[in-house]
Amino acid sequence: MESLIAKALHLETEPVAICYSDTKPEGAVQFAPGTVTSCVMFLFASALRGKTVVFDRESYGCFGGGVGIGLGNTYEQFPGGVPGFCRFLSNGNESDPVGNAIGEGMKTAGVPGQFVDQFLHGELYKKSPELADQFVADLPIMEIPARYVVMRPLSQIVPERDKPVSVSFLVNPDQLSALVILANYDRPGQENVAIPYAAACQVIGILSYKEAASERQRCMVGMTDISARKNLKGQGMADKLTFTAPFRRLCEMESQVPGSFFERTTWGSIVS
Repeated sequence: MESLIAKALHLETEPVAICYSDTKPEGAVQFAPGTVTSCVMFLFASALRGKTVVFDRESYGCFGGGVGIGLGNTYEQFPGGVPGFCRFLSNGNESDPVGNAIGEGMKTAGVPGQFVDQFLHGELYKKSPELADQFVADLPIMEIPARYVVMRPLSQIVPERDKPVSVSFLVNPDQLSALVILANYDRPGQENVAIPYAAACQVIGILSYKEAASERQRCMVGMTDISARKNLKGQGMADKLTFTAPFRRLCEMESQVPGSFFERTTWGSIVS
């Protein structure tokens, strides 16, 4: 599918579509089964550069990644289960007898020291385990109705065949500004774009799936997840954010490009 938006934005990378499939595309890149120490966004970066990538219930990168792309509540598989994850996201497992024992066991099992430190002392992304638990409860955790989550460049998508759920752009501040304007261009109101608090993969994944199933279909800004930003600094994403649109909403926005601000001098002076 050709994107007028991508052309108007002068993107450096491809927009990436997410689809569900029961068939693994030929030549698709995938994590090794059982991988739980990588990041969904690494493979998203590969899709930005033209590759097709897939995830399934045996290969999703990390526990949060499984949740993020719609493969069920994989936080249940985190050391210590959901409570262990909620303490990890907040102030750590050291003060919990069960969590502390798990963390000490990690040290002797050769688990990387950085993860052990975060497990015991927390990422401090939420002030308390109770707030972290509410964050998990509020996520639209789901099981996709297919074997695979597929990410591939939008230019390789045939909508009638692939039935994409959403499309994500990697953008700089100027490009993000244009997308926010375009998402509000043909609609009333001032909140047609949201910046949710969530992991980077959850914004392009389950939160976009939720919007795709809604009547309003808002767009979302992501990559405000500093763990993902740290992981991807070497992937050409250090100064970028994601902008995700449900596919039906994207098609509406694509139709608005001709005759819009993209053809005026203000945008031209920014991209020239």
